[in-house]
Amino acid sequence: MTAPAPTRLLPALPAPEPVPTLASFGPPRLLAGLDEMPRMDRVAHLARHGSLPQLTAPELVALAEDIDLRGRGGAGFPFARKVSAVLDGMRRAEGKAAVVVNGSEGEPSCLKDTALLLHAPHLVLDGALLAADALGAQEVALGVTRTDVEDSVRRAIAERGPVRPALRVTLLTERFVTGEGSAMTNGLGGGPGLPSGRKIRSSERGLNGVPTLLSNTETYAQLAVAARLGALGYRTAGLPTEPGTLLLTVAGNRVVEVPYGVPLARVLALCGMDQGQGVLIGGYHGTFVSPTDALTVTLSRDSLAECGAVLGAGAVLPLPYDTCPAGETVRVAQWMAAESAGQCGPCVLGLPALADQLDLAVRGGGEAALEAVQGRMRAVEKRGACSHPDGTSRFVASALAAFPEEFERHARGFGCGRPVTGALPVTGHRPAPAALPAPVPAPAKPAAPPQERLLVDWTLCRGHGLCADVVPGVIKLGPDGYPERANMPLPARMRRRAQLAVRRCPALALRVQGGN
Repeated sequence: MTAPAPTRLLPALPAPEPVPTLASFGPPRLLAGLDEMPRMDRVAHLARHGSLPQLTAPELVALAEDIDLRGRGGAGFPFARKVSAVLDGMRRAEGKAAVVVNGSEGEPSCLKDTALLLHAPHLVLDGALLAADALGAQEVALGVTRTDVEDSVRRAIAERGPVRPALRVTLLTERFVTGEGSAMTNGLGGGPGLPSGRKIRSSERGLNGVPTLLSNTETYAQLAVAARLGALGYRTAGLPTEPGTLLLTVAGNRVVEVPYGVPLARVLALCGMDQGQGVLIGGYHGTFVSPTDALTVTLSRDSLAECGAVLGAGAVLPLPYDTCPAGETVRVAQWMAAESAGQCGPCVLGLPALADQLDLAVRGGGEAALEAVQGRMRAVEKRGACSHPDGTSRFVASALAAFPEEFERHARGFGCGRPVTGALPVTGHRPAPAALPAPVPAPAKPAAPPQERLLVDWTLCRGHGLCADVVPGVIKLGPDGYPERANMPLPARMRRRAQLAVRRCPALALRVQGGN
């Protein structure tokens, strides 16, 4: 890889909430022009980037495929496949569609989308409008959780004047799960910004019930850059297999634009840091990379996969030598437990129980307490209305694997003598929202053929436990008092008892689903 151009340290805007320092490793694309001014208004944006071309839907899909554009919000799903899925959904929805920009960053280790919307909002709007024009979408909606970001986006929309389709920005409740797809579309549609708990793709039914192209802020900004450069121009940075640049949030307060393939150690050095005791990659649903691996790993999918890590939302958190890894892990686990949407047992009870058990172990609870943490992790996995319980469990498991001796010493009561400095940043705990009212139960269904299943809706279940008594052998309760599984085969001989359990459930959280 050729040597990068000199580093550019870019100014930050004053704001009432945390705003990152900006920097680039080599010539910036998304952050271009911010060495000269703190915010790119419409005039400066057009002078720097030029006018935006128009693309048809097939051209949009082809461009996204040619540059291997993937979502930059965490999952890394191919953008071309999202667009194609929305086009398929539109054929069944009378041609209706919407575009949603997910500008929510629910954890304090991520600020890259905030940086874009504060400093270069027109790149994001360009990408969203480009996609909307190609799809023929009727609306472009942006969901954000900071008032300063909302103000910046409103200014950018006003600077453009009237456009079609219409642009709107909505300030949503700030919590970790706000960025989950169904929570985002629910909030933008005027409902509670909570995960639906149902496996319905936004490409089939999203904002206001129409097929929706939903992606995060950086993804649309990258699309706007690629549309202007073309696939070949876009590929002049990065790797042949992963072209272009990406944004990283380093240590929770620095946003850096780098080409794919740059060594992680060089990015840390740019920020005046080293690998310390290890580096958390991907934020609080991510995994720790060992100090040895951090010295050699590069910012690419293949290289990170060899270390068991993924970039996720681009958060990079080195753990300095002067802080306690076990204490930092407990602190984050407690914060994640408090970030529950408050609507399903694995979050409401399971995550606090996991955090409490971990805290007990670290405070000298002994080997038994440390072993009990494993049971608490198993109790929440694959049982939530969204991926929050699984991600939190993965973070704790990664910390236990990365620092086994630290946790062992703490469990035995010896500790490490180091303070918890807050190297893994958290914010003040925000109260969980009130539980949603239970919906009116659907009319009773006729008897279904064999292979019926008994389903638990995690968004409604309140852990009363009556179902386990009514349908023994089908429903088994976990240590938190909630069913261990949400989807259980229902033997024909238990059908009548299952229907009785459905009627008796105080939270209306059970239903019987017929087989094929």
